[in-house]
Amino acid sequence: MKNNIIPAIRLTLVCLVFFCGIYTLTVYGISKLAPEDSSFKKSESGFYENVGQSFTSDKYFHSRPSAVGYNAAGSGGSNKGPSNPDYLAEVQARIDTFLVHNPDIKKDEIPSDLVTASGSGIDPHISVQAAKVQVKRIAKVRNISETTIHQIIEQQSEKSLLGLFGTEKINVLKLNLKLDQLTTTLKQ
Repeated sequence: MKNNIIPAIRLTLVCLVFFCGIYTLTVYGISKLAPEDSSFKKSESGFYENVGQSFTSDKYFHSRPSAVGYNAAGSGGSNKGPSNPDYLAEVQARIDTFLVHNPDIKKDEIPSDLVTASGSGIDPHISVQAAKVQVKRIAKVRNISETTIHQIIEQQSEKSLLGLFGTEKINVLKLNLKLDQLTTTLKQ
């Protein structure tokens, strides 16, 4: 019995030291090296930056659709499969609405993230392509050059981690706030 208990106690102590001390400190140290995330910090406008919001005005970049009406308290997807007739009708309605607001764009040029909701329903980001496809509309409405808007998109793009993990994306709220700042600056 002594032959079994002593090694078990030693293993328990080693695991305690490793998982409660060394591992925890290592993960904490790595987290300090990572870029700061603005999760749930209020921006200057008073909005939360990491919760998707609805932008429907033609002067703004439109957000990714939400299956929960952008309600962070009830985040979630629609749970409808890609062959569900209700889901297909909903996506088609989103495509039709997008084409009405962006008549220069063809249906096959619309990025999927502009017509399908994310799994959480409150994703604050869109792809860079989803932003670029909206440039003509915004430039026309705001009377700003497309080049200027492309520069704002480039400045606001969040690159993938180490060029490997994730995709390049843009926070829609931050992008729209930059547009408003630019418009205010141009008017002065």
